[in-house]
Amino acid sequence: MTEKTTVYLDAADQRRLRALAAAQGRPAAALIREAISEYVARHAPQGRPKCIGAAHSGGIRWEDEEDLLKGFGED
Repeated sequence: MTEKTTVYLDAADQRRLRALAAAQGRPAAALIREAISEYVARHAPQGRPKCIGAAHSGGIRWEDEEDLLKGFGED
């Protein structure tokens, strides 16, 4: 579902947007939605890491690695 909003652009940006939309054969609104989606995705807070790369093994032996890694990386 989409919601209507108003965005004010300076004249130069509006001209460039219209030219780009015409060149791509797409509505200017589609370019604006795409640009906002990309911006939000790039600047959104990142989730917490599933693991960090440094830890104390606590005496784990390499012989046990297969059992320890079962299911690792699976959601």
